[in-house]
Amino acid sequence: MILHNRKPKWIKVKLPRGKKYNELKNLISLKNLNTICQSASCPNIGECWTNGVATFMILGNICTRSCKFCGVKTGKPGKLDWEEPKKIANSIKILKIKHVVLTSVNRDDLKDMGSLMWVETIRKIRKDNPWITVEALIPDFKGNETIINRIIDIHPEVISHNIETVHRLTKKIRVQAKYDRSLKILQYIKEKNKNIRTKTGIMLGLGEHKKEIIETMKDIKQSNVDILTIGQYLQPSIHHYPVKKFIIPEQFKEYKFIGMKMGFKYVESGPLVRSSYHAEKHVK
Repeated sequence: MILHNRKPKWIKVKLPRGKKYNELKNLISLKNLNTICQSASCPNIGECWTNGVATFMILGNICTRSCKFCGVKTGKPGKLDWEEPKKIANSIKILKIKHVVLTSVNRDDLKDMGSLMWVETIRKIRKDNPWITVEALIPDFKGNETIINRIIDIHPEVISHNIETVHRLTKKIRVQAKYDRSLKILQYIKEKNKNIRTKTGIMLGLGEHKKEIIETMKDIKQSNVDILTIGQYLQPSIHHYPVKKFIIPEQFKEYKFIGMKMGFKYVESGPLVRSSYHAEKHVK
């Protein structure tokens, strides 16, 4: 492990290029859509967009929460765009995307926390793209089961919700979120519908210890989660939580080995892994 913030040689980002990348970039700009790929400065944007895979972010691009790790803007969100489901569905059709990941900002300002927009978006996507499979990367909705049931009932093939970090660091890093609440949400989804694959992700390099990481992996597995992603935290700006350590690739390989031994169906673990990385594989 390295104890300074200069990025090591294994943190290499592929430059965006290719026809598919340009088509997706232009279409997103033309239709005024939001992607977490852009808002969170994902290091895999070049690879994923070149392969025609994107994670669309609904409910605007301003979040009501202020997590210390996240590059999405915080503030007072604007009005909902109820044309958004139609625009996303149409974009998917044009690009012939076979698997889509949807996520959203937190909308604690709304009574339904944006869940009705979630349902309408998935419904419209499926109507216009009957072949599609869907992953819903949801916020915690404050643990409201009535709201979470709306997402379960529309039956995405995968529902993911990220733990992000170990128990000790949760309050400092995720601010308004709660470690135990996130675990309960993941377990609740599986209890309500065992056919939906559940998924979560954690970041390393925030100051956690190996023992804490393994304990977190055990907690996640005990919540009947199917898929786990593990990646390196990269500081979005000088105003965000600083990187404490860069984890070497061999350590990520070890965590993948440990996770597979625990019984996860799939473990994606590497320095540049993000929760939506290789998401099309996780539905199989």
